[in-house]
Amino acid sequence: MGFFDKLKKITTNLFTTYTEADEAFFEELEETLILADFGMEVAVDTVEKLREKVRKEKLVSQEDVKAALRQIIVETLDIGTTEVNVSTSPCVFLFIGVNGVGKTTSIGKLANLLRYGGKKCLLCASDTFRAAAADQLEIWAERAHAEIVRQHEGADPGAVLFDALQAAKARKIDVVLCDTAGRLHNKANLMAELAKLSKIIDRECPGAARETLLVLDATTGQNGLIQARTFKETAGLTGIVLTKLDGTAKGGIVVAISKELGVPVKLAGIGEGIDDLQPFDAESYAEAII
Repeated sequence: MGFFDKLKKITTNLFTTYTEADEAFFEELEETLILADFGMEVAVDTVEKLREKVRKEKLVSQEDVKAALRQIIVETLDIGTTEVNVSTSPCVFLFIGVNGVGKTTSIGKLANLLRYGGKKCLLCASDTFRAAAADQLEIWAERAHAEIVRQHEGADPGAVLFDALQAAKARKIDVVLCDTAGRLHNKANLMAELAKLSKIIDRECPGAARETLLVLDATTGQNGLIQARTFKETAGLTGIVLTKLDGTAKGGIVVAISKELGVPVKLAGIGEGIDDLQPFDAESYAEAII
């Protein structure tokens, strides 16, 4: 089952009660978009663009109005490539975000996805603070047929990353996927640790392709957007991994993130299975949510 097939089962049908594109329709649409976690500013902007497009192009039919809304959503999401950068061997991905959003499982699922693309992956257990974090990552490494580098609980995360990068160069690894401690976005010392990890990558793998991926739980809605703002300011994000889209009809947070932060959603978690992390596709997303 593809990205569109799963997502369309869980998103809000915005046109259930459509009769005509009158003011009542636009008001109801705006409210629906807000409830779907587009956020107030993005919902108002989206509806205003649609209202103008309907007026200028004299759109009447439900299908024409739907097509116009799809186009507006796709254009909002068009802020840069949604493909992860695997242009060097090794390349290094840092996964960041607060506890409980699905970082470790996303790493395992991405390793599995990359394996099917012919990439040899190594998982780095740099989350040394959470009990059993490395054990959980090791389980995912086995499931994804990936290698893993880990140390004891409480070890220096930078030392684990250093070992992983050395192993990657020695074993001709294509992609290093680094798990990091679930850090609250207001903890300056933990953000400093992230900067240290980046310096180790610069020193040990100069010129390596890099991704700094923020993992967000779709069910947290606008709170996730607040997290993303702060992480972007501190960590220089290259993309978003949005998890748990299978558990919510509030998938509009994707549009809010893209519009307000200018950071592309690159991957979407749409289920519990190992194959349920998919490259994000704006066209399919817009089709499904409408």
